[in-house]
Amino acid sequence: MTPATRVALVGATASGKSLAAHGAALECGHAEIVAVDAMTAYRGMDIGTAKPTRTDRAEVRYHLVDVLDPSEEMTVRRFQELCAAALDEIAGRGNTAVLVGGTGLYHRAVIDGLEIPPSFPEIRADLEAQAGSPAGAARLHADLMALDPVAASRIDVANTRRVVRALEVVRATGRPFSSYGAGLEQYPASPVAQIGITFDAAAVDAAIAGRFTAWMRAGLLDEVRGLLDARGGLSRTARQAVGYRQLIAHIEDAVPLEDAVAAAIAATRRLARRQWRWFRRDPRITWVPDAPTAALALSERL
Repeated sequence: MTPATRVALVGATASGKSLAAHGAALECGHAEIVAVDAMTAYRGMDIGTAKPTRTDRAEVRYHLVDVLDPSEEMTVRRFQELCAAALDEIAGRGNTAVLVGGTGLYHRAVIDGLEIPPSFPEIRADLEAQAGSPAGAARLHADLMALDPVAASRIDVANTRRVVRALEVVRATGRPFSSYGAGLEQYPASPVAQIGITFDAAAVDAAIAGRFTAWMRAGLLDEVRGLLDARGGLSRTARQAVGYRQLIAHIEDAVPLEDAVAAAIAATRRLARRQWRWFRRDPRITWVPDAPTAALALSERL
């Protein structure tokens, strides 16, 4: 079989994606892994992101791991640019790129080449302040309806974050937010062969709890303290990492550690379900029941 240029493995967190992809790439010999995950991109965020180990990276070439300082912001647009450069590099060596991760929007931005409008922080901050006032969210949605009725019809008035983002782009560029592509509801033909691991709630829930307990024993709390104390601290994006966010609440807001750990496990389980809901809508994904089957399916495409 002629090797594919790009293959993707998707699924919920703790479903075994990373192990399956690493095994298949190691066996293949001409595959390189691209981590489609905003948080593994940060240096120093090692334990709680399930980042590939030094041994893993000595065996298989990984991309988009440890490429940003924790004080830097990661956006979809920036990730898309970094990923495009990595894919060009892999193709230049004649190798196959294996995209692995559960960050659905980043994944779609890469495989479908979504046109991502730039960010305008000052305008966004002003809009967020307006949204926080009484009836502010409704007024902003009405403004969006007047400026870009197509976008307004697609965004619920209660989804303040999306309303603010759409208005931010319209006000800054004069271009309708709705003009940036067909949107995530469309699934065009893609040259990327996609494999997904089916969501097994009981197995994933157990894996999440066991994994987080192991991370705490490995020193995750000390890692978070070190990141907070480091020069520059943590960016808004980095602070939102599931698991890290809850431990930051323990350190900064005196949330009892037991409660913070329980909250982190619960938040990760909710994340897994959101990931499953996101990916299962994509008709282009070939679903397999577990990680060992995913490794075999990847091997057949490499």
